Amino acid sequence: MFPLSWRKSSFSTGDAPNCVELAADSIGTPHLRESDDPEVVISTTPAALRAFLRAAKAGVFDRPSESA
Repeated sequence: MFPLSWRKSSFSTGDAPNCVELAADSIGTPHLRESDDPEVVISTTPAALRAFLRAAKAGVFDRPSESA
């Protein structure tokens, strides 16, 4: 396995340790991690990541349901 080239979120500032980082492997699989715990990596599909980002931008996760 080749090492991944991680990119920090554009919302991250300076050297803050709690940043979301994203990388793609040689076949295009997206991988996400939290910079303060880099050993924990979440892998997903491009389509699932696009759907998640679209929902986040639309504010779907801004106010969790109180009945959950």
